[in-house]
Amino acid sequence: MTDVLKEFPELHDPRTGETLMKRTVLIANTSDMPVAAREASIYTGITIAEYFRDMGYTVAIMADSTSRWAEALREMSGRLEEMPGEEGYPAYLSSRIAEFYERAGQVICLGSDGRRGAISAIGAVSPPGGDISEPVSQATLRIVKVFWGLSAQLAYRRHFPAIDWLLSYSLYSDNLSEWFTDHVSPEWNELRLKTMTILQDESELEEIVRLVGTDALGWRDRLTMEVARSIREDYLHQNAFDEVDTYTSLAKQYRMLRLILDFADKGQQALDSGANLSEVITLKVRERIGRAKYIPEDNLAIFDDIESELASQANALINRGGLQNA
Repeated sequence: MTDVLKEFPELHDPRTGETLMKRTVLIANTSDMPVAAREASIYTGITIAEYFRDMGYTVAIMADSTSRWAEALREMSGRLEEMPGEEGYPAYLSSRIAEFYERAGQVICLGSDGRRGAISAIGAVSPPGGDISEPVSQATLRIVKVFWGLSAQLAYRRHFPAIDWLLSYSLYSDNLSEWFTDHVSPEWNELRLKTMTILQDESELEEIVRLVGTDALGWRDRLTMEVARSIREDYLHQNAFDEVDTYTSLAKQYRMLRLILDFADKGQQALDSGANLSEVITLKVRERIGRAKYIPEDNLAIFDDIESELASQANALINRGGLQNA
C-alpha cells in the first residue's frame, strides 16, 4: 500500500497524460482493525467498482488478499459458534468467494444511452507456505477460469512479471481463438501453442541438464534451450518502468513472437544442413531480436527489416552448410 501511494502519483497514463492516482481508489484495512471491518472491506471495494461500472467505465479491482479476507470470515464464524468446515473455515467459504467473483463481467447499464461497463476482478491468494492445496486456493481455482501462478524463483532472478508460465493457465483460450485470428493474426494461436511447447520442453531438458550436464544434450535440444531462453528474456520479461516496454500492443507482441520462432525454424534448418550450433546462436541479428521489445509502437516497420536480415543471415548459413556436405 505504501508503494502504491508513493509510485502512482508519479506514474502517468500514456492515454490521458494524467497520473494513475487520479483514477485509483484505495481501501485499506490493517490487522489491528475490528474483524468485521476486515471482512467488509472486500465488499466495499466491489461495490465502489460497480458504482463506476454503472457510469460506463471499465474497472479493474484488485483484492489483496482474499486469504486475509477468508481468515476474517473464519474468525467471524468462530465467534458466531458456527459449525466449522475444512481447516476451521466456515462451510460456506466457497459460496462467499463465488459471490465475489460473479459480480465481475460486462453489463449494459440501465438507461436510454445504452452505455456499457465492465469489472475485471483480480484476487490475490496468499496461502501459508505457498501451499495451494489449502481451502481458499482450491475454492478460488474451482470458480475462476484464469490463474496466474507467481514464482518466487523468477522474482529472485529479477524476472518480472514473475508469472510462472508452466503453472498459469486460461480457460478462455478456445473462446478467444477466433477473435485473435480476426484481429491479430491467423498465426497467433499456432504461435502461442508452439511457444508453450518450447517452454515445456525446456523444463524437461533442464532436469536432464541438472542430472548429467549440458554435454548429454543433442544439437537440436541445445537449440531448443537457446530459443526458450530468448522467449523468456526477450519476450516474457518486461520492464514496467521503461517508457516503451511498459506497454506492448497485441500487434507488436505478435511480431516479437514470430521473430523469435522464425529464428527457431531457421536455426533448425541450418543444423539440418550441417551448420554448427555456435554459428546459429551467434548470428548478428540475435542482438536486434533481443532489443525488439524496445521498438516504439509507431515504428513497427522495423520488424520487417529485422526479419529480412534474419532470413539473409540464416540462408547464408544454410547454403554454406549444404555446400560443405556436398
